[in-house]
Amino acid sequence: MITIALSKGRIFDDILPLLKSAGIDVLDDPDKSRKLILSTNQPDVRVLLVRATDVPTYVQYGGADMGVVGKDTLLESGTQGLYQPLDLQIAKCRISVAVRKSFDYAAAMKQGSRMTVATKYVAIARDFFASKGVHVDLIKLYGSMELAPLTGLADAIVDLVSTGNTLKANHLVEVERIMDISSHLVVNQTALKLKQAPIRKIMDAFALAVKQED
Repeated sequence: MITIALSKGRIFDDILPLLKSAGIDVLDDPDKSRKLILSTNQPDVRVLLVRATDVPTYVQYGGADMGVVGKDTLLESGTQGLYQPLDLQIAKCRISVAVRKSFDYAAAMKQGSRMTVATKYVAIARDFFASKGVHVDLIKLYGSMELAPLTGLADAIVDLVSTGNTLKANHLVEVERIMDISSHLVVNQTALKLKQAPIRKIMDAFALAVKQED
């Protein structure tokens, strides 16, 4: 049995064509079913629905043989024990810095200055501002990041941006792009040894599908 860990939402939707290229069709709709383990048309392949931040953990500790997870989550959670063979080029977005329109970001970014930043991506934000020589006080939030500058909780936020519409709706502006994000295939190293043939088959099908999209 091959178990693939996925999260609901954009990653799940974007991975379906790649799964199909490997001959795998998910038989249950996660939006209509309460099941957390989904069957496929392949009796030896199943899909595990978990939170995006939990995908690396399930794969690392053998709860799943492989999974699909955003680069942002990998950078935050660490990648010990994970084989990362492929950037799937799906669920693309970016991690950026955003501030209120009236905030003078250029002045705040001067060497030796100090700024308060709210983010879910503490490690990414810390490394980015450290590389700029800017001291930051980091406040960890898990959602509604846009509220932090509007309420005075923080000067800036570091968050995922796709279209930028949410920022605009809340009178924030994107002032600096930190990195581009896409979703990666991760594989349990032990599973790769014990189930090499079926896992390689899926990996090769994914790789071919991604190459054809380029």
